[in-house]
Amino acid sequence: TDPGLLCGFGRRDGRSVAYVAQCGTATLPAGYRTAARVIRLADRLGVPVLTLIDTPGAANDAAAERAGAGAAIADAFAAMAGARVPVTTLVIGEGGSGGALALASPGNTHVTRDSYFSVIAPELAAAILKRPPKEVRATADQLRLRPQDLVELGFARSVVGPAPDGSGNEDGDRDRDGGSSRG
Repeated sequence: TDPGLLCGFGRRDGRSVAYVAQCGTATLPAGYRTAARVIRLADRLGVPVLTLIDTPGAANDAAAERAGAGAAIADAFAAMAGARVPVTTLVIGEGGSGGALALASPGNTHVTRDSYFSVIAPELAAAILKRPPKEVRATADQLRLRPQDLVELGFARSVVGPAPDGSGNEDGDRDRDGGSSRG
């Protein structure tokens, strides 16, 4: 099991839904294997899937490597790609590297206003590029990892959540095709 990944089936508005939710920690190989099983079971049952992404990435320590991290992530990618049921992804926090990408629905990913998705955290990218900490914000700008960037790049369909003024009015949100992001 992976305590940082919640998987299961639930009901929303009287309809069954399967869910895979990352909880802000590095996802373990066991978590990716569980996610793949839930996605495949939902597909067999004809139940739509919701994935919630919030992870710095996959666990990458020696124990994770011994537990087959690469194969587990690949299996999660395959389960997502093979699903015939609707799969919707919402990035609710950090979307870090392939550990997050493995559970992101191609063509049906949405992001919250305070989330980001990147191959690497801006702090780490700045360090690798030997930039001082004061240049982290500029590095983040170059990575184009913010919600509006993700929509513009075509990775995400829309930015969801309350309006920046806190009014709860989402009328200003637009998806990449120009339609409203609500719904």
